[in-house]
Amino acid sequence: MTRARLRIRTVFAPVLTGGLMCATAACGGGTSPARPSPEWHEPSSYTYTLRSAQGERPLIGTFRVTVTDGAVTAAAGLDVSGRRVARHNPGAVPTLGELLAELAQARRDGADTAEAEYAADGHPVRITLDWERNALDDEAAYVISGYRAGRWATAPQPGSTR
Repeated sequence: MTRARLRIRTVFAPVLTGGLMCATAACGGGTSPARPSPEWHEPSSYTYTLRSAQGERPLIGTFRVTVTDGAVTAAAGLDVSGRRVARHNPGAVPTLGELLAELAQARRDGADTAEAEYAADGHPVRITLDWERNALDDEAAYVISGYRAGRWATAPQPGSTR
């Protein structure tokens, strides 16, 4: 039985890895680990969903964020942690420009990890930071989704602030 299980793992791992590589290659153009496109500039108004995790940072949770005239005007917590932050520390929810500034500062400070992935239009879709590899709780991981540029009215959502 151990021998059969070992063979399955021996065959399965390369097949899974190869399949993931093919799927990634087939989906090319979605995101890129390269720097943002020089054509992308943070618009003055947009919405996006932010999932923030890791570490002991004040910004943990999932949020739907509205930016108007360059400032966060609404931050709705979409989970328990997000609602808590939106209620008690609404100023902690950043614009995309503020997230990119945090990334740039981490790079200037020589953080062990300061990486980002970008959508085809140049906006960030993932930012990963770790100031000291061997330190606990100094990491930050941001996942950006649902980005839409433009000015439009949004109804207040439960747990929204500002």
